[in-house]
Amino acid sequence: MSKSFLRLTRQAIRKLERGESISEHGITFLRESSGDGVFSVNVMVDRQRIHRVVGRESDGTTRTQAEEVIEKLRQDAKSQRLNLPTGRKVALTLADAADQYLKRMAETGGKDRQMKVYRFRDHLVPFFGSTPLSRITTHDVERYKALRSAEQVKRPNGPGGKPSFSGTTKPATINRELAALSHLFTMSIEWGWIDHRPAQIKRLREDNGRIMYLTVEQVAALLDAAAQDQSRQIYPFIRVALETSMRKTEILTIKREHVDVERLIIHIPKAKAGARQQPITPGLAAYLKSYIESLSEGESWLFPSPGAKDGRTVNLDKPFKRCVAGAGLDPKQVLRHTLRHTAITHLVQAGVDLPTVKRISGHKNLSMVERYSHQNGAHIQAAMSKLAERYEVGAAKQLDGGEPAPDSVAKEPDQKYAA
Repeated sequence: MSKSFLRLTRQAIRKLERGESISEHGITFLRESSGDGVFSVNVMVDRQRIHRVVGRESDGTTRTQAEEVIEKLRQDAKSQRLNLPTGRKVALTLADAADQYLKRMAETGGKDRQMKVYRFRDHLVPFFGSTPLSRITTHDVERYKALRSAEQVKRPNGPGGKPSFSGTTKPATINRELAALSHLFTMSIEWGWIDHRPAQIKRLREDNGRIMYLTVEQVAALLDAAAQDQSRQIYPFIRVALETSMRKTEILTIKREHVDVERLIIHIPKAKAGARQQPITPGLAAYLKSYIESLSEGESWLFPSPGAKDGRTVNLDKPFKRCVAGAGLDPKQVLRHTLRHTAITHLVQAGVDLPTVKRISGHKNLSMVERYSHQNGAHIQAAMSKLAERYEVGAAKQLDGGEPAPDSVAKEPDQKYAA
């Protein structure tokens, strides 16, 4: 900490324009597009390159703290080196652990691997850098959450082809990254890389507000617009989504052999929560039977595209937006996933029990399904009306001199109190 700084001074930092940075003695200060500044360090310690974000100017982080981080890294490395038993390997860094973790996931067919690659490559590894896996602390995780929460979301299609920024990173996005880190900890213990979880990971609170869905009238208008659209595939896509709650990728990867109209199911070999049998309605089964018969002989995909790499359609965004606009709806509000929300919401509002809805929708747990039980839904008021009706009938019986059977509710849950 005795080094003198000629470039990275307070005056120079104040004069920095947005997007500019200054580096000196392994410390970098970057003035972000938001106007806030970020201190980071990039130094060699024991022949290992360590890059770590120290903190934000808005949080009170200073150059002195960045110097202290570098000094601590070197002291910790020295202490660890002196205490290492003869022949012991160098501590596994998060970057190395992530690399081996993702390779093993690829070999064993781990779930959501592509997204985990993105989360580690673009966010987790750049932040934690070469920190030994066993020495990641809860404080490090909290700093990561704070910095990610303040980061603006970069869009690649800004004016003139330059990146643009819109809003900040959503809690749900950060929670998925934390889940990937947590799973790495779990598997590292199982594989013997570490002997305990090095840090406690607390998820951010997500906004579980009302999920937008279409009314019965809007569903009819959307299907009518799809039936008249120039795209032959948009109507079956929308209808399957509305009558099954299947996700976009699940629908567009359906093959002929996956559809069993006799058993009323669609086999989904690679769903988000694992392979499953998707129930379908008799009406949808009849429609799919005629639709499949209209496809070219020998065509295996339900949504074929001969010119595509895999021979199937991968995107129906343009026709979907046309249909949404044609139905008098807002394409900015009604997205493809709205169809899934709509199907699940109407199942819940129709009185279908949540475990059954979970079975149909393919969710991993009931807590995800419970989000669709909108507090202001008509089904909630209907349920409360039934409760009031039971009490009113019971009170009337009491006034007539009768007494309700004490265990009639338990024995006959669908009947009112007996006199």
